[in-house]
Amino acid sequence: MQLNDVIDHLQSLANAENVAGMARFGINPDHTLGIPIDILRKIAKEIGTDQALALQLWNSGIHEARILASYIADPRAMSEAQIEQWVTDFDSWDVCDQVVALFSKTPLAYQKVAEWSQRPEEFVKRAAFALLVALVVHDKQAPDEKLAQFFPLIVRAADDDRNFVKKAVNWALRSLGKRNRALNQQAIATARQIQELGSRPARWIAADALRELTSAKVQARFE
Repeated sequence: MQLNDVIDHLQSLANAENVAGMARFGINPDHTLGIPIDILRKIAKEIGTDQALALQLWNSGIHEARILASYIADPRAMSEAQIEQWVTDFDSWDVCDQVVALFSKTPLAYQKVAEWSQRPEEFVKRAAFALLVALVVHDKQAPDEKLAQFFPLIVRAADDDRNFVKKAVNWALRSLGKRNRALNQQAIATARQIQELGSRPARWIAADALRELTSAKVQARFE
């Protein structure tokens, strides 16, 4: 498919009511068409992997075109420069969370978690922890120590009061703690360490994580 064909198709699916609903959930409405994710996934399946088209779709600046770009991009063909361009362009949490699934399949994924966790931009920093979640979920072969190296980064970021950062930090901590019993124990200890920081975001992150990670439901998974 050609770029113009895809853009025309996306614009034909625009839904202003959906855009308004997305905005209520904190999704940036600028350049947004209001197309549900399941429809974008269906379009991606019809297109297949197409790196050149993915780059063109990203450069269009359209919200849904960028999400679609991440579905059809080839992770093996993503250069570090392209990854850095895309993450710097993030302007909405949903684009961030969808696109990091692509990044998690690249050889640079673990490196970028460490690098981006120290960046000042809100959505780049969120990307670090959303990417960590993707690795926890999808990298089934990763040894515990490869994932546990990120607990100190979670502690370091726990004082960040920005909404989309603190929620991603919390998400990463909970995801690590649900992978297995050993990481669960480390995550609980990390949450208690965060609790001692005393700041408002740290208290929220720790309390929410401890509530889930110590719950009977989660603990039963390890029996």
